[in-house]
Amino acid sequence: KRREEIEREEKRGQERGTVVERKLELLEQREREVARRNDGIEEREKTIESRRQEVEQLVGEERRRLEQLAGMSADEAKNELIHRIEEEAHADASNRVREIRETARKSADREAKKIVALAIQRIAAEHTSETTASAVALPNDEMKGRIIGREGRNIRAFELATGVDVIIDDTPDTVVVSCFEPVRREVARLSLEKLVADGRIHPGRIEEVVAKSKEEVNVGIIETGERAAYDSGVHGLHPELIKLIGRMRWRTSYGQNILNHSKEVAWLAGIMAAELGLDVAMAKRGALLHDIGKVLTHEHEGTHVQLGVEVATRYDEHPLVVNCIAAHHDDVPHESEISVLVQAADAISGSRPGARREAFETYVKRLEGLEKIASSYKGVEKVFAIQAGREIRVVVTPDHIDDVRMVSLSEEIARRIEAELQYPGQIKVVLIRETRAVDFAR
Repeated sequence: KRREEIEREEKRGQERGTVVERKLELLEQREREVARRNDGIEEREKTIESRRQEVEQLVGEERRRLEQLAGMSADEAKNELIHRIEEEAHADASNRVREIRETARKSADREAKKIVALAIQRIAAEHTSETTASAVALPNDEMKGRIIGREGRNIRAFELATGVDVIIDDTPDTVVVSCFEPVRREVARLSLEKLVADGRIHPGRIEEVVAKSKEEVNVGIIETGERAAYDSGVHGLHPELIKLIGRMRWRTSYGQNILNHSKEVAWLAGIMAAELGLDVAMAKRGALLHDIGKVLTHEHEGTHVQLGVEVATRYDEHPLVVNCIAAHHDDVPHESEISVLVQAADAISGSRPGARREAFETYVKRLEGLEKIASSYKGVEKVFAIQAGREIRVVVTPDHIDDVRMVSLSEEIARRIEAELQYPGQIKVVLIRETRAVDFAR
């Protein structure tokens, strides 16, 4: 029995040895397969590396060949590509900006024209141009001798008391009073009319009449100021401001009466403020006082804007009113929509046809300046200033100026005109680009 167990154990041991030998054979076989695969992989890697080197060599040769053909290096070609992409992007952006601006401009113009047209059609104002001389009618030519007096003493006393020039010439039954200061001229005119009507003309009487005329003119100035403020719908002004407004009656700017102009600006600004839902009273107040400094121009140093700001500040006007005065010529930034409205109303009143006169030389110089600015740009062929200098048409050559460049060029010309020239209202800059192709059929 013991022997049988030993035999069974030996048999099991033999079977296990057979299994182990079989597994060893399988492992050896797998090792041989792995070795073969590794050899194949190494050969493939060598082949791939060889081909990669060949490809790099071919790419390098092609790149050198392309550089030789194009005459530029790879970096230069890259920069050229970037430059072209930038140009295309710039052109697309310019076109998009132009479309957006055109859409916004059409919408804004439509609303602005509606508001301005509504304001203008509700105002009917006539302006008479003031001069530096006033004519006084005489009953007869004998009165001229009495005005002159013995050895000219009467006319000298009159000119000394009034500060004007009395012009007596061959014009029948007329004497001319000349003075650049309109209030003094008005005092002289009234005084001379009273002296002629009274008939008593001597130095003592002249001084008496001139003093009374000054009082009447001063009273008239206050009444004129109060009436102008009432007509404009402006209340609570300081008495000194009322006097200054009254003196506007005898002031002109480019031949336009400043009082009538200021009232017109107040009406326009008030109507537009109402349409836009802004403070109508504040708009009228700022508009009526926007040119108040012109009354003081010859008496004080500084521009009419600076003087107007000083006067309005001295008499405790609202900061918005002060800003309307300060910003209506863009000397300082606008602080509210009201000051922008006042500036727009001022431009409307001053730039409408027939509102203002300019000296011929000033007019010609302005037109020459417009054409000179536009002609200074490369690619400009012809320049025409039309519409009395309120529009400039620039003809450009299509070879030098493309459609995209036209937008920026028109803006550049407009900005230079704003910076270098002075003019009432606004100037329209129109660029014209025309391409013609001509051939003949034979």
